[in-house]
Amino acid sequence: MNAPSFKASGPAIELPVDWPARTLAQTYAALTAPGTPFELEPLTIDGRQVRGWKHGPKTYRDLFVAGRLHGDRTFLVFDRERASFEAFSRATLVLAHELSRQGVRKGDRVALVMRNLPEWPVAMFAASLIGAIITPLNAWWTGAELQYGLVDAGCRLAIVDRERLERLTEHLHECPALERVYVARGNGVYVARGNEEIAHPRVHRLEEVIGQVDGWINLPDLPMPDVQIDPEDDASILYTSGTTGRPKGALGSHRGGVCSTMAAQFNAARNFIRRGEPVPRPDPSAPQRSVLMAIPFFHVTGCQAILFPTLYSGGKIVMLHRWDAEVAMQMIERERITSAGGVPTIAWQLIEHPARERYDLSSLESVAYGGAPGSAELVRRIKQTFPKSAPGLGWGMTETCGVVTGNSAEDYLFRPDSSGPAIPVCDLKIVDDQGNTLPPGSVGELWVSGPNIVRCYWNKPEASAQAITDGWLHTGDLAVLDDEGFLYIVDRKKDMLIRGGENIYCIEVENVLYEHPAVMDAALVGIEHRTLGEEPAAVVCLKPGTTASEAELRGFVAERLAAFKVPVRVLFVPGTLPRNANGKILKTELKKLF
Repeated sequence: MNAPSFKASGPAIELPVDWPARTLAQTYAALTAPGTPFELEPLTIDGRQVRGWKHGPKTYRDLFVAGRLHGDRTFLVFDRERASFEAFSRATLVLAHELSRQGVRKGDRVALVMRNLPEWPVAMFAASLIGAIITPLNAWWTGAELQYGLVDAGCRLAIVDRERLERLTEHLHECPALERVYVARGNGVYVARGNEEIAHPRVHRLEEVIGQVDGWINLPDLPMPDVQIDPEDDASILYTSGTTGRPKGALGSHRGGVCSTMAAQFNAARNFIRRGEPVPRPDPSAPQRSVLMAIPFFHVTGCQAILFPTLYSGGKIVMLHRWDAEVAMQMIERERITSAGGVPTIAWQLIEHPARERYDLSSLESVAYGGAPGSAELVRRIKQTFPKSAPGLGWGMTETCGVVTGNSAEDYLFRPDSSGPAIPVCDLKIVDDQGNTLPPGSVGELWVSGPNIVRCYWNKPEASAQAITDGWLHTGDLAVLDDEGFLYIVDRKKDMLIRGGENIYCIEVENVLYEHPAVMDAALVGIEHRTLGEEPAAVVCLKPGTTASEAELRGFVAERLAAFKVPVRVLFVPGTLPRNANGKILKTELKKLF
């Protein structure tokens, strides 16, 4: 692999000269010492030695029990519907017992196919409490794609919303293992028989089991299902993006799934120690923290990196059925949202929206994102627009059950192009094409190890063997680690462009485009060339009220990068660039524009 020199960009803003007060090694040693909340413990998983959180939840059931302790506090908000932690818990237990009565047993797969609704986390935890393997499917998929997921995982039961049921109706007969379907917010599905319509025998209304959201608090308080659940038991099958082929089901354990629960709190505590400040003790009288849920629950970020930590810590989740910047600002004002984000485009839309001044967004304390790189300019604008808010970025994959690294507060301001260091239960290394570990500063493929790495791809032994070696996940990301352990994602290994033998890392060119004051969204793709193999071309979305020409942007890049990296063409598109549910730009779709 041709490994060029790597140089990170400078700070997004000026920082105090005495920062940081503690090195990263000192910080981790202090936070993970014996007797601390983040104390580590040695683990043996599938014959490999890893580290785990000693005092964190070990299973989805542990997480559910911890969440219920928050009682009457508001947990889920959807439009005008609200459910407390206790109401959510009662609905979950009622549905868990119903699934048991329908014959769902430990190890059975239960599909969850709906947009963000309060019923989503209820269904997920209900299936988990009886030991079923929860299988969230992408709500953006077509009926045929949903059929693929149901058949591939061998799902015995599915819990869906009305729109997904409509897509699935003509495919139900092609899902032989699927015995029963519950539909939320729908009247079931009917099929023609002669001159009459009859209810589909496998479809039932979820409301007949748990009722409406506002009535969950009045459901009976049922006992926990009597099912033995071990931390290493299979817990979930989350499907990969599928941008380069058929999606693969990543099989994760209970311990792996809940790993992000402690990661969120650890990364927050790390910022205080880095400043030389004590970590504040929890204040029960403090205003409730809340998150604007713009990421789908069915995505690993929405489920394991946001839903799980929020349930554990007693926060509030405010759901959006679909993204709308002005509706989002209305919800931030009404619910006093403290955290928002998703992908950089969301942050830009909040910053650039012409109606922003009409809303009180002063409650925001964090604007974080992943799935796509940001820019130093975005960091500056976040701090300028939301003075109380600390920008943040994280890195993880479906195959890592969520968060592996995190970068926020001063660390992010100083290294805006870094995804941050690994959480203490994970290890990172950079390798060459032969799997040899490379020194700091070298570009190579990122490999990750820890208790959160999925066991395999469901029913795909060859793909599993190619992706995981002795517990090390081959991420497919080209990356760099600096001397202190901060991670810099350079590009996707398979998306790297090679122009006449010269490597072009797309993210390098994209970051330069982001520096242009008119650019809101940008992506670099390769277009075929008869002699060079391929050449770089850019697709750009401009900020509202701004202008820029193709020649201007090409010249802007040429002033900052080598000539062979300058896009030969620049296309402008209205709106944001197409993304999958993970927030990753669909470059295969962009290539079609050329």
